[in-house]
Amino acid sequence: MKRRLVELSGGQRQRVAMGRAVVRDPALFLFDEPLSSLNAKLRVKMRSEIKALHQKVRKTSIYVMHDQIEAMTLAVRIVALNKGKIEQAGSPLELYRNPASFFAATFIGYPSMNILDGIVVETSDGS
Repeated sequence: MKRRLVELSGGQRQRVAMGRAVVRDPALFLFDEPLSSLNAKLRVKMRSEIKALHQKVRKTSIYVMHDQIEAMTLAVRIVALNKGKIEQAGSPLELYRNPASFFAATFIGYPSMNILDGIVVETSDGS
């Protein structure tokens, strides 16, 4: 490569960082907001590149991200954290279809789940 790191675009820097990590052959990868500095078009491309990389190297990868669409796209399993506590863990579809908490219900999915306040009242006939 003839260019220095500071001369590369955000997407190119991201690829260089991932390449450096892969050649070290770690037991697992930790990606902290891997797509946050990229524009929308490049984010889509990098999502598919990250997914392909994961399938090729077959290593555990942990992604820290606040973008739930990216999480749903990349993940095999999602751990939804709220203030440092696990709210729910499971497959993306499991979290989407069966949220275990108010936080998980309002975090996963776009648009977010509608929440209505209500009171359950039992009638005299038991219904």
